[in-house]
Amino acid sequence: MVAFHYPPYEVGSGVHRTLKLSRYLPNYGWQPIVLTAHPRAYEKVGKELISEIPQDVAVNRAFALDAARHLSFRGRYMRVAALPDQWASWWLGAVCSGLRLIRKYRPEILWSTYPIATAHLIGLTLHRLSSIPWVADFRDSMTEENYPRDKWSWKTYRWIEKLTVKHAARLVFTTSSTIEMYLERYPQLTRERCLLIPNGYDEDDFTGVQTSANVPPFNGRPVRLLHAGLLYTDERDPRAFFSALSRLKKESAISRNDVRIDLRASGSEDYYKRLLKELAIDDLVHLLPAISHREALEDCAAADALLLFQAASCNHQIPAKAYEYLRFGKPILALTPLQGDTAKLLVETDGATIVDLARDEEIYRTVPLFLKSLRDKTHRLPNPDQANRYSRKHQAYQVSECLSELVPQGNA
Repeated sequence: MVAFHYPPYEVGSGVHRTLKLSRYLPNYGWQPIVLTAHPRAYEKVGKELISEIPQDVAVNRAFALDAARHLSFRGRYMRVAALPDQWASWWLGAVCSGLRLIRKYRPEILWSTYPIATAHLIGLTLHRLSSIPWVADFRDSMTEENYPRDKWSWKTYRWIEKLTVKHAARLVFTTSSTIEMYLERYPQLTRERCLLIPNGYDEDDFTGVQTSANVPPFNGRPVRLLHAGLLYTDERDPRAFFSALSRLKKESAISRNDVRIDLRASGSEDYYKRLLKELAIDDLVHLLPAISHREALEDCAAADALLLFQAASCNHQIPAKAYEYLRFGKPILALTPLQGDTAKLLVETDGATIVDLARDEEIYRTVPLFLKSLRDKTHRLPNPDQANRYSRKHQAYQVSECLSELVPQGNA
């Protein structure tokens, strides 16, 4: 399993997909061998998730550098050192390590996982050198018309994408609309080679977390809305939401006595801090520091409702946190277009008020109604039967079925 995001990496939710697969695939007869990057390449590391790596999973951490931190001089570095991404040096270390692992373990399947494009380049190289069947876990789309925005990155990503579509035995995606986009983009790609495995949540992570209890009654306290995780200034731009809050506050429709909005580990804190102050809503919206995954789950459990941000540019994607939100069974205010896959998931599972992230007028009208429904306890809750379909163990079962199709029947 070629994966850049693996413990001790501790930024964002992408690390959980490979970690949980490496934990649960042995339940279905598959023994993972993980090929990841040396921790020096990670922006941030932590100890929380290390304990979740099963003792019988072999983990090889290949040589890798971050071009922005290790190969720069006065903040600048050669462009070629960061193609396809800042961790291009990982390719050399991982291919050498991967060949040694192949000789030692004789694996029957290669698996590589995006969103680090170098991972698929490593998977492609090892496949071409060994002829072992290769599964490419795209998750989200690697390229779109305006993504990546940098011209040379886009060309390199599209080159890797074309080769992956040509040579991978299976392509795995997290949303059905992404599959349709790739089928249209590559006429030679067949639907049988595409597999839908959404992101999800791990039930074991919720052991001991009171998902609905211990939330104090209102009794005059403000309603607490929480967003857990990064707020990208492009894909999850909250400015329209902030503008609507500012307008409501000026009209005395809301105040800090009515609502408290917490943005936990949002990133770009300096930018958001200035923006909140300019709009005079820094008493309503609070920027909170990052905490461990376990503490973040407990923080979500203590909130009255959960916030989700996803712009139209990401209509083919669903934030990983959405699945944990559904597991909490709490009301969700989803700021995302109705046409996107995130909205479709929330409509299917119920329990969310959905309004387009870019439309401040609609947000302005929706927020007071949402807050009233919380106080009156009339807001719908997510359907637990629908949410249960997105457990990590079920994902591992789906992956195991895919892998078994690709090996000789006597070996599966």
